[in-house]
Amino acid sequence: MKKIFRFVFAVSALLLLSKVNYAQEAVTGSYYTSFDGTKIYYEVKGDGFPVLLIHGFSGTGQGWKSGKLYTDLLAADYKVIILDQRGNGRSDKPHTDAGYANDAEAKDIMGLVTNLGIKTYNVIGYSRGSIIASRILVLDQRVKKLVMGGMGDAYTNPEWPRRVHAYKALMGDTSFHDVDGMVKYIHSNPAFDVPALALQQKYQPSTSPEALAKVKIPVLLINGTEDHDGGSETNLNKMIPGSKLMHVPGDHNAASKTPEFSAEVLAFFK
Repeated sequence: MKKIFRFVFAVSALLLLSKVNYAQEAVTGSYYTSFDGTKIYYEVKGDGFPVLLIHGFSGTGQGWKSGKLYTDLLAADYKVIILDQRGNGRSDKPHTDAGYANDAEAKDIMGLVTNLGIKTYNVIGYSRGSIIASRILVLDQRVKKLVMGGMGDAYTNPEWPRRVHAYKALMGDTSFHDVDGMVKYIHSNPAFDVPALALQQKYQPSTSPEALAKVKIPVLLINGTEDHDGGSETNLNKMIPGSKLMHVPGDHNAASKTPEFSAEVLAFFK
């Protein structure tokens, strides 16, 4: 059971996430005002076909720059879009239920894409970013191809115990020791907005197998050979018609940064 609940949050500094001292980094991007007035920080680089990258829990878009994929996409002449999801980084951090309910994070992304005048685009998510990417998959017909990294079928359960425990622990419930590492990590750095992170878990969306069964665009699932954090990627592969499942070296923290991960994504996009 302890192995099952090794929480993504506890190691989020290693997960395709940004440095926690993002406030000290140079601002090179822009802000988009989303549907409810929340300001979303984003950056766009390159001039080719658009690819939008979605970071994991407690991270920022800057984290993609620490892996090989970001530079490889630019070298392959893609337009690369990164953003700080609401509640993270330089984006606004609502402390209300409405700020995260009803696919707010997916709406941010779809609105940003509209604001940028993009007609079609590819999406890459990793870890919790894949959970949000899954919502984009079923909500936005402009998506041409989509990659979900570091995620299995567990998120399709709306009562996923890991999500429930995470929310309650961040709200102060000390009875869930399987997430002690996550709580300690989050509280150890003042850059994290704990109420916002808790609400992200409370309203973290699930996507039903029935919705996934209707997907018609190409989907690539990529997991590290030692990654067992998000349930069964094999089961998720079966839920999404025509999806492709690939494994690359590494655990949940390392797989997304490998040359193999980048190579699989670029081959899939061709």
